[in-house]
Amino acid sequence: MGNKIYRSNYAFKRNDLTWDMLWRGDDQGLIKCWEIGRDLRQINPELASLAQNGELPLLVFKGGIERKIKKIKKYGSLNYLAEWQGLRGEDLNIDLSQEYEIICSKTRMRVIFTGDINKLKKA
Repeated sequence: MGNKIYRSNYAFKRNDLTWDMLWRGDDQGLIKCWEIGRDLRQINPELASLAQNGELPLLVFKGGIERKIKKIKKYGSLNYLAEWQGLRGEDLNIDLSQEYEIICSKTRMRVIFTGDINKLKKA
């Protein structure tokens, strides 16, 4: 698998995969995070609506914002971005070699989603 991880929102949920296959495969767990977001969309439509409106709510992985902080930018994980895409009802579409910047519509905070563990550690 290359650097680009793509899965259509119309794809069926994967079943009968081991923990290693879900989290340590070529997609580095991003498909599983996206599937979690899709499930969460069904369970919590209010949270899905916030995400659809451009908010970055607190989720399992680093990247959500509860309130504005003094820093002008914050780093978030690609796992968060994958879950957020699922929560919004979008296709999973992430290039592992890229960083993605999103400005939270609620707080106006700039979040840069990265796979660089060193940037995430410092954030």
